[in-house]
Amino acid sequence: MRLATLCDGTADGQLIMVSPEGSHYAAAPVATLQQALESWDTFGPALAATQEFPHMLDVALLRAPLPRSWQWLDGSAFESHGALMDKVLGVQPAKTGLPLMYQGLSDHFYGSGEDVEMPDEALGIDFEGEFGIIVDAVPMGTSAQDAIAHIRLIVQINDWSLRFLAGPEMKTGFGWIQAKPACSMAPFAVTPDELGDQWRDGRVCLDLLVDWNGERFGAANGEPMSFGFHELVAHAARTRHLPAGTVIGSGTVSNSNFREVGSSCIAERRGIEIVDEGAPRTQFMRFGDRVRMDARLADGRSPFGVIDQQIIAYQGA
Repeated sequence: MRLATLCDGTADGQLIMVSPEGSHYAAAPVATLQQALESWDTFGPALAATQEFPHMLDVALLRAPLPRSWQWLDGSAFESHGALMDKVLGVQPAKTGLPLMYQGLSDHFYGSGEDVEMPDEALGIDFEGEFGIIVDAVPMGTSAQDAIAHIRLIVQINDWSLRFLAGPEMKTGFGWIQAKPACSMAPFAVTPDELGDQWRDGRVCLDLLVDWNGERFGAANGEPMSFGFHELVAHAARTRHLPAGTVIGSGTVSNSNFREVGSSCIAERRGIEIVDEGAPRTQFMRFGDRVRMDARLADGRSPFGVIDQQIIAYQGA
């Protein structure tokens, strides 16, 4: 099933059920997605039982499926991306065998068509195409084997980054704050069965098509994650309970043949240029630039819908 959140003037919006073809919707039997996730055993079957979708859907009226969350944890699970960035930066990461993950801003997720405000285009504005999952309540110490059952929804994410702030923040030894503004979500959150056999071993095995200002920038596939989402959930839950509605990201979708399939972020493209040519040629985003992200099933359907956003200058309060 596909879920979305309709703008109704409240902070969390109104949860709706979306028809298979994405053109109509029905009101959900629970007010918000957060409430549904907190009582999934109760509301999940009722949501899945929806058969009629009487209302015409206007995607422009949708918020992010989960407009705000208790927790946003982003991984970096694609080895090809991490290895390239380490090479460019001259970093020798410790060999821990553990996933990389940080905790980011979660009190706001942009909707798929909202303009994205940035304070200064000189900060190195970059998009990062990712897949993500949303869990119900996960007890502390949950194993990867058991974690798969807690993955209730899958989403598509644009994890915005300000690259010229990221390096200095990393060198402090603490996490990112200024370098990581609010993320964006595609309009639909889907249950794993919506992806059919393209959901395998806790991985979204779809190409993520990324267009920048109308030109194809990347088409990397989500399958080659070093850690599946169930393993990321178990890592996050090792020493803490994860509240229902926790969102966990894959990190930038990247493939080892990135010179052929392209990239899901500008930083990776610049890294390739540094390795191949000695210096980056591709510039970061400017105000007025647009980025579009989409992932399609074999039958042509877009399970998550499309992210299509423009960067604009923040004008102040």
